[in-house]
Amino acid sequence: MEKLIIDAHSHLWLRQNTTWNGLAIRTTKNGRSLFLGEEVQMLPPFMIDGQNTAEVFLSNMDYAQVAAAVVVQEFIDGLQNDYLLEVSRKYPQRFFVCGMADYLQEGFFIQAKALIEQGFRGIAIPGHRLLGRKLTSDEMMQMFRLMEEKDVILSITLADGPQQVGELREVIQECPRLKIAIGHLGMANPPASPPWENPDWQEQIKLALGENVFIESGGITWLYNSEFYPFPSAIRAIREAAELVGMEKLMWGSDYPRTITAITYRMSYDFVLKSPELSDAEKRLFLGENARRFYGFGELPDLPYIKNMSE
Repeated sequence: MEKLIIDAHSHLWLRQNTTWNGLAIRTTKNGRSLFLGEEVQMLPPFMIDGQNTAEVFLSNMDYAQVAAAVVVQEFIDGLQNDYLLEVSRKYPQRFFVCGMADYLQEGFFIQAKALIEQGFRGIAIPGHRLLGRKLTSDEMMQMFRLMEEKDVILSITLADGPQQVGELREVIQECPRLKIAIGHLGMANPPASPPWENPDWQEQIKLALGENVFIESGGITWLYNSEFYPFPSAIRAIREAAELVGMEKLMWGSDYPRTITAITYRMSYDFVLKSPELSDAEKRLFLGENARRFYGFGELPDLPYIKNMSE
């Protein structure tokens, strides 16, 4: 494979052990977790110890010829800063990791400042979990200004539709040099509610008209899971986003490991690679070149194709 592949949205954890809205999230067995009152398949069933480690991910990456990955964080996995710092020091060429503060508590700026001093080059905010808390609060803006000053990237996901767009637009105006990656392709609508019938998701995409704002597609195979591989409506959503802001502003992301309970890791980008609706140049930008430039990845491994025994 000649194209550089970089995953701009993934997750790692040693064990899930947290709560959300008073409900438990706990690793159980065989890749399952107790999740908000029900047991779900959080990981593929062969990951029987419940550990979503860098080493297992690297094995998937090497097999799928993914050169590097950006690791973000989510409240539903619990804070993983200590483990991710260890990962970044152990595999600096392969992973760009994002720290996360507890934005639900006052004083999170101090936490974020400490994370930056520890060496995190990115900070993640699951904005869709913060409805009712302004992204433009004094403490948030203090953090964003520090990140802009220190050249720390913001990885953020927003709630469906335009409800947080105005706040993030204000952040972009106040901190124009802050590099921002907006996740989940703006929460593009699944086939049951086609994006061409409901333009709200496009308002998130249009934020990437800002010079230092990019969009990553982490979780797009989850959004279009009802359609399944090869996800033709997901390709159309990528094409529509490119028409709004240019393909040079879009990056592929898998949302590993949750999405690979339904598909293989390679399938999470293979549908893009094989699509006739995107040009070869567009695929190169979307699948890796944009992410290499945005996150500043240096020398990356050359990963050969390993033939399957069944071939």
